[in-house]
Amino acid sequence: MLRFLSFFAALVMLALVMVVSPAFAADPMDLTDGGTATVKAVIDGDTVILDDGRQVRLVGIQAPKLPLGREGFAAWPLSTEAKVHLESLVLGHAVELRLAAQAMDRHGRLLAHVLLPSQGSLSGPGDRVWVQGAMLAAGLARVYTFPDNRLLATEMLALERQARADGSGLWALPYYALRNEDNVRFDAGSFQIVEGRVFSVTRIKDRVYVNFGANWRTDFTVKVMARDEPAFGQSGIDLVALKDRRVRVRGWVDSENGPMIELDHPQRLEVLNP
Repeated sequence: MLRFLSFFAALVMLALVMVVSPAFAADPMDLTDGGTATVKAVIDGDTVILDDGRQVRLVGIQAPKLPLGREGFAAWPLSTEAKVHLESLVLGHAVELRLAAQAMDRHGRLLAHVLLPSQGSLSGPGDRVWVQGAMLAAGLARVYTFPDNRLLATEMLALERQARADGSGLWALPYYALRNEDNVRFDAGSFQIVEGRVFSVTRIKDRVYVNFGANWRTDFTVKVMARDEPAFGQSGIDLVALKDRRVRVRGWVDSENGPMIELDHPQRLEVLNP
């Protein structure tokens, strides 16, 4: 059975993901100030309620999901552990909010990066603990960005990679294991991270298909619409040049001539070493 971190062990771990660090190219403190409030309740591993009534979604991450009243929805593995861990970090504590570029979602939740004040001797003057970073470092969340909310993706992906390399939290379970071009066919309707070598890249009308096998009718494919392609170029990713490169992509798996993930922004695609 996976061991759950105690509160004091969690504080030690938090000291390793202090947001004010020269290792980070970006900093949540540079984002728009959303004020300070106390966390009065934790809904799940990535959502909290503040004492001023606001509900906050921790933007940029996805923790294992709880049913939360949804009929027929099965709890994802470690969903309870993720909630309890987030409670140990923030419940009853005053937190600072740094707003995402798109600061409200369709459910009326505030989208923000959440920061805790310094933890005494565990951090230096002026430092803050980045809660998203803490959840990723514990292996209790995955990076989950959107076109209008992808700031700090580089920093979050680095923390996720380290947790995965360490086998922490959800990364120790087959349920969350990286998929490949062969076994992802069994995962339609779920959010997955898929790693493989690009077989070919084809442009057809208003879309680019990144193919991971010779048979586009059955093999895993990534689709990018023409309207979204410029963002990839701006991030230094030439989609056509991906042929024979190893990549890691993330998104919801659909069935469209075989398993497919549509990418609408470059932060969901990592180009790996050959």
